[in-house]
Amino acid sequence: MEYRKRIADQILADKLEASGAVLIEGPKFCGKTTLAKQQAGSVLSMADPDKLSQNLALAKMNITKLLVGDTPRLIDEWQIAPQFWDAVRNEVDRREDDGQFILTGSAVPPKPKKDKEGNVIQEEQIHHTGTGRISRLKLRTMTLWESEDSTGMVSLGELFKNPESVDGESHIDLDRLAYLTCRGGWPKAVLKKSDKAALAQAFDYFDSVVNSDIKRVDDVDRDEELAKRIMRSYARNQASQATAGTILADIKNNGDEQMSENTVYSYIKALREIFVIEDSIAWNPNLRSKTAIRTSDTRYFIDPSIATAALGLGPNDLINDLNTFGLIFETLAVRDLRVYAESLDGKVYHYRDKNNLECDAVVHLRNGSYGLIEVKLGGYELIKEGAESLKALSDKIDTTKMKKPSFLMVLTGVGDYAYKRPEDGVLVVPIGCLKE
Repeated sequence: MEYRKRIADQILADKLEASGAVLIEGPKFCGKTTLAKQQAGSVLSMADPDKLSQNLALAKMNITKLLVGDTPRLIDEWQIAPQFWDAVRNEVDRREDDGQFILTGSAVPPKPKKDKEGNVIQEEQIHHTGTGRISRLKLRTMTLWESEDSTGMVSLGELFKNPESVDGESHIDLDRLAYLTCRGGWPKAVLKKSDKAALAQAFDYFDSVVNSDIKRVDDVDRDEELAKRIMRSYARNQASQATAGTILADIKNNGDEQMSENTVYSYIKALREIFVIEDSIAWNPNLRSKTAIRTSDTRYFIDPSIATAALGLGPNDLINDLNTFGLIFETLAVRDLRVYAESLDGKVYHYRDKNNLECDAVVHLRNGSYGLIEVKLGGYELIKEGAESLKALSDKIDTTKMKKPSFLMVLTGVGDYAYKRPEDGVLVVPIGCLKE
């Protein structure tokens, strides 16, 4: 199968050079194994049905035999036998060399099972954190730059160095953006020849999550229909700070009275552990005056197509409901920003205070530099609204205690060109010309 270069290729190479082992985590179907195979010297697939019984037996009796192979040795779906974690850690210590192993998995390993008295009855448990031996890499779905839908004429990294140089062109119109939002960044969808086949991938993923994945994560027999309803509510609350109670109320309003807030939280926790959702945590800057900052997470799926699949929406549905389109597009924008930021040693946060002054995305680098970003579908009024919000937040930041923003940006879904607004210096950048 064709392989398209990923931003994570270089991140993986760097981590292998610096660590004994690298754990690649991320949602099912995002390309973890394919990415790892580009750099692996040998491969052990724990999910291979022809060898599963044999490998599980060896993992219990003599796991070191499974670690033998050209390095870096890829152990795919390692969490099937969680004892690999400690075995890899110990082997890294023994070999005293970097770049020995790559571990991939689409779920966190299960917690040790206990009996009614609280005694551990599952031997396969993790005893050590792996700190200093095992580095982590989160792989998300493909960005628009990686799927070759963005021209890549505006570099996020360059904006931190020279925001005055913004200059780019996008070829994504509203129809195309709606399709890209529903298609998502699943590698198989990106490489499909027909739009119909590409759009089907997100629905297949959604069905897999509610039918089996959400049950396997911690061996809890969760209800498929309830999982669907919770994911639909999560989709309706994309880009908001909805609580578990809010989601519960939404579900009850749609006809389900037999549920508790703890049940909702349990399902959300399970979805987080299989990397279906990736919420954005709050940014806490130094401000000129005391302002209560809202610390609730902003709700996002790890890919926008999960939201459209959960709601049963297609591209035409989004175009006919621009409010929903705008919220789900924000999920796409945050996904891309997270991938680009990670390549720059940065993270993405959100900001909102008691006065409802907000910033959709704050890209904060390890060196203390940061950029403030508002996400809008496009159009003069929305861009103006976003620019005003960014200026208001920028003016509140105490630059005697922290750096001033490297740039203020309105990231749009549509628009032909990237430019700097002459009236306030805010950058306007269509997502179809952005890259890392």
